[in-house]
Amino acid sequence: MSNSRLHLFQGYGIELEYMIVNKESLAIKPITDELFKKISNEYVSEINRGKVSWCNELVLHVVELKCSKPEPDLVEMGEEFHKNIKNVNKELASFNSQLMPTAAHPLMDPNRETFLWPHESNEIYDAYNKIFNCCGHGWSNLQSTHLNLPFYDDEEFARLHAAIRLVLPLLPAIAASSPVLGGKNTGFLDKRLDYYQKNQRVIPSLTGKVIPERAFSKRQYHKLIYDRIAHDIAPHDPNKILQPVWLNSRGAIARFDRGSIEIRILDIQECPKADLAILALVITLLKMLVNEKFTSFHDQQKWEIEPLYAIFQETIKYGENAVIDNAAYFEMFGVSGHEHMTAGALWSEILKKAEKQHPKEIKPWLAELNIILTQGTLASRILKSLAGVYSVENINLVYRELSDCLMYNEMFELCVEEKF
Repeated sequence: MSNSRLHLFQGYGIELEYMIVNKESLAIKPITDELFKKISNEYVSEINRGKVSWCNELVLHVVELKCSKPEPDLVEMGEEFHKNIKNVNKELASFNSQLMPTAAHPLMDPNRETFLWPHESNEIYDAYNKIFNCCGHGWSNLQSTHLNLPFYDDEEFARLHAAIRLVLPLLPAIAASSPVLGGKNTGFLDKRLDYYQKNQRVIPSLTGKVIPERAFSKRQYHKLIYDRIAHDIAPHDPNKILQPVWLNSRGAIARFDRGSIEIRILDIQECPKADLAILALVITLLKMLVNEKFTSFHDQQKWEIEPLYAIFQETIKYGENAVIDNAAYFEMFGVSGHEHMTAGALWSEILKKAEKQHPKEIKPWLAELNIILTQGTLASRILKSLAGVYSVENINLVYRELSDCLMYNEMFELCVEEKF
């Protein structure tokens, strides 16, 4: 996001990551640098295309599409992202390649197929690689959706951070899309996040427990998070290449330099419509929390990491089917009278409240949200479509359909017989 300070909910920075694959085999194609060179005649790490920019990532088979600056209109941005996906695919045609969605390639062998970005800023990637060995699934085989939300000062940061901490454990229950890795059902609907929370265990303070600490000012945040990271990375980074602000890998990270909090734990969906629908609901829920529609800011601040982390562990494994046994947590979202309920049922209750209080923001996305909340997360829909057959042919059949969904900006819906 840019340096011009925005107030809460005045604009959003959205980042969508996609894999480049061979058109026929759907195998990984590590050619992001060649794609960018084709367009700009040199190896660059970013190409500005108006409202959307194309960027490189850690590995050569991933392209990130992001808002060039914070934007207030999610409907317009959904259309812009789709336009850019079509443009990327048009450019990739000469490489016999295309973009593929979802948060993990179902057949990639990361030990054999990982190629790190070798150009501009590659010293940062090299330093990372030396410490963490970035060839595992949790590093080189993952695509996510990032949402940057602005804050103006410490007071706005405190309110936004308190709300985000409460919402993070619920995100896999609406956005999980990584159930298959290495050609197998992993037993997790959100396997990407299972790797995410473990892949930096060499230095535990970098990720913490994914749910951020109870920090509600810039000073507190630096003391509890950034100062610890700086201390713990020092022995591993003698040349001081890696900055704490880049290393912080919690599920939401505070960027005080640009006045934003970045939510990082959303798996990417099958098309921009699906991603933007989820973001619209998440933003509306955060608005309701920040405006104290259900509970006071003081009550939101009280939540320790542990109970939120416990819910998060359930949702990364079971997604919308995770059973939450925490009546106090439901009450944070204005849902009372329940000792336990599934995360999917809680999202349905949240959608009803969002529709009532913010109808204009939710209405454009109701069709997509209803598919997700009635047919299940994309991870669940993928597993139902595979129907227990994990042959390369069957996996490719489903993921080819997902790639079509991306190209045409359509939801991946179950057949009638799969729904029941």
